[in-house]
Amino acid sequence: MSGVEIRELEVFLALAQELHFGRAGERLYVSQSRVSQLLRSLESRIGAPLVERTSRRVSLTPLGESFLAALRPAYDALRATVDDARATARGMGGTLRIGFQGTVDDYLSQAIARFGDRYPDCAIDIVEIPLSDPFGPLRRQEVDCAVVLLPVAEDDLVLGPVFSRQPQTLAVSVRHPFAARDTLSAEELADCRLIGIDGNAPAYWRQAQAPDHTPGGLPVPAGPSVNTLQEGLSLTAADRGAMLLCRSTADYHGRRDSLTFVPVQGLPDSELGLVRPRARPSPQSEAFAEALTRTTTTP
Repeated sequence: MSGVEIRELEVFLALAQELHFGRAGERLYVSQSRVSQLLRSLESRIGAPLVERTSRRVSLTPLGESFLAALRPAYDALRATVDDARATARGMGGTLRIGFQGTVDDYLSQAIARFGDRYPDCAIDIVEIPLSDPFGPLRRQEVDCAVVLLPVAEDDLVLGPVFSRQPQTLAVSVRHPFAARDTLSAEELADCRLIGIDGNAPAYWRQAQAPDHTPGGLPVPAGPSVNTLQEGLSLTAADRGAMLLCRSTADYHGRRDSLTFVPVQGLPDSELGLVRPRARPSPQSEAFAEALTRTTTTP
């Protein structure tokens, strides 16, 4: 293959999905300049451009489209071969305990199914963890890995993959003045009481889920604090405050007669990430991280 490196192929696959150099770099935990460097190297080996880049958009060339169609199944087969050999060497059995917050979205459910198909001798336990303690179950060894809302800045935990980037919505009671709105600006959060998160979650994490200021610097009134998502939704339905939620959680709970969910413009998107202990990662959790990576990078 003329010395082609697997990282060059991974960069191309990530870029083909994201169509954005920065997001491709985030997905692979490399800089945007490194993405450009690896892509140029791959294009040099092939002898023609695979990607068209302008100031406004990124797209695949016709050669890039055909190369992607041929590469994806070959790459997936290569990864599957490596994973199977690794599982055989590890004797993959036992139990994988996966913690999650809120709802099990499509990415997570697909990754669980993929892992189960690949490692049928490994049992899978799905454990809901409270909003108020996103990292505690990992540190107490109650779960092997956990899917939590970002940000994650914990030295003893490994983060990745990151997935499910979605706009944020504001959950409000049907009696709330915002309930009739189609959208809100982030600055309008100053006009409602925002439900916070109690417990052992780090301050930076609680601030990200329930900011006390708008992006423009206006103070956001504090509402009651909760430990679980269900507590927050119950207080919201009782018109005790409003709660920021990602789009998938809003869609999951959207049929409640007492709540409505209004998109908020001007806030950073919500993202989920898989975290696991840095010092004692289990073979099962590492294999699940690989399964989740494949799920989130397969178009």
